[in-house]
Amino acid sequence: MTIRKRPVAVLQLPEQFTRKDARTFTREVERSMTTTRPYLVLDCSNIRHMDNSVVRLLLHCLEEAMKRNGNVKLAGIPPATNPRFGTNGANRLFEIFDTTADAVNSFHELPFEDMSQADKSESAA
Repeated sequence: MTIRKRPVAVLQLPEQFTRKDARTFTREVERSMTTTRPYLVLDCSNIRHMDNSVVRLLLHCLEEAMKRNGNVKLAGIPPATNPRFGTNGANRLFEIFDTTADAVNSFHELPFEDMSQADKSESAA
């Protein structure tokens, strides 16, 4: 069986967001979501301060991807900003990876099915 790898777009978030930066970044995200089931990795390694406007932007990216049956994963969130990101619960909506390479590779891995769960469901049927 051959598994075809879908392309994964990687976008770098700027260090700081002005309104103009947010509009420019949103246009980049929209351009990367022209395919069915878009896969997007947002590299957050440059972010120094994760305020609510950045969290809203990340959630907007996830929403747009999900509308197209795609997904967004985050990479490189600096440890200083990670606790702030977790206080509003947004960290539970994203898969977060240490590096962009790990995030990109995660799109190409086969989902793991717990064999003990599969055995239980078969025996129940």
